[in-house]
Amino acid sequence: MLFCLTANFTPEALNTQIEDPPDRRAVAERLINAAGGELVAMYGTIAEGPGVLVIFDADPDMVAAISGVAAAAGSMQDVKVQRLLSMEELFGSAYRDLTYATFMPTVKREPEGDA
Repeated sequence: MLFCLTANFTPEALNTQIEDPPDRRAVAERLINAAGGELVAMYGTIAEGPGVLVIFDADPDMVAAISGVAAAAGSMQDVKVQRLLSMEELFGSAYRDLTYATFMPTVKREPEGDA
């Protein structure tokens, strides 16, 4: 299953990045691999301050451990993890089996033509 971890770097981590830049991808890969997962992609973000977006494939039972270790390391704050769904998973057969009317009120349409 694919997951996405996002976080912002702490000020201390940013200072370290400037002074002696660690290979953050290698660190993330070691952590995810140790939990039996696989790093898929890693990107930097700037929306809420310099941060990171990590996409990884892992057993759902290990995701809490991955995010917990990442947060406990002290270089990231505001750590969030979410499950990524393929479009087939999101709009798969279970979704199609539910009718739109189940969740939305019926919209009464006026008849077409001259009135």
